[in-house]
Amino acid sequence: MAKTRELVQRRKAVTNIRKITRTMELIATSRFKKAMDRASEAAAFTRKVAELTADLSASATDVKHPLLEIRETVKNVRLLIISANRGLCGGYNASINREGNARLREIRAVGATPHVDISGKRGINYFRQLSVRAENAYTQFEDKPKFEEVDVIAERYIHAYTSGAVDRVEVVYTKFFNAARQAVTTETLLPLAPVSDKPKAATSVEYEFLPAAAEILEQLLPQSFKVRLFKCFLDAAVSEQIARRVAMKAATDSANDMIKDLSRRYNRARQAQITKELAEIVGGAEALK
Repeated sequence: MAKTRELVQRRKAVTNIRKITRTMELIATSRFKKAMDRASEAAAFTRKVAELTADLSASATDVKHPLLEIRETVKNVRLLIISANRGLCGGYNASINREGNARLREIRAVGATPHVDISGKRGINYFRQLSVRAENAYTQFEDKPKFEEVDVIAERYIHAYTSGAVDRVEVVYTKFFNAARQAVTTETLLPLAPVSDKPKAATSVEYEFLPAAAEILEQLLPQSFKVRLFKCFLDAAVSEQIARRVAMKAATDSANDMIKDLSRRYNRARQAQITKELAEIVGGAEALK
């Protein structure tokens, strides 16, 4: 009797867990769809801004801009690591933290000084355990990052780069390609190196600048950097929801399998118990004859 009662309790506990994981899977699916729409829209805009910036930079060859300046000697690197505030998303945070730690070691290996910024509680806690101090920590970014919040960070990076405080700005995040493919990536955002997806023949466009090319690029290049940084946060948001949806679906499927196994074991134990009771009754009846 004790064994069947234990099996019933375990099955009830697993059933409750399945309800939670199934609910979290549905929530992640809903958030994923919204985040993917935002990321897809931003991807088209980012690509077009990059193409325009590349064309204008190629046409105005005599124009110089601090954000396009490549430093021969890199002494200080600003490294932004974008993780999540919450877990239960498989290996999402672990992959980002490993990549960020590996990049940190590479920067130190070449004699440069890393200046680490971390977004997400999981990354903050991980690097705190490694005694890595984050100069700036952000926990306000969830599945709907706002451009206004990213703009503040971007302005700080632009000022640091143009003033010479840092020689390169890099970001470690999970890049979103499609619903089936995401990859942890280390991307250099400054200096700007916009690459157009168009063929070279299609990029040979002659521009007549009004106002001057320098004035146009003065506005366009910082905006291009801000959009690319914002796209990194959007990609991280949608990738996190995909990872959570996959993890919760796997947990729900495992709970279903466990419930089936517990039900079979309960039925067998209950059947054995009933058989034993019948045998005792028959034995007692025979003894009374």
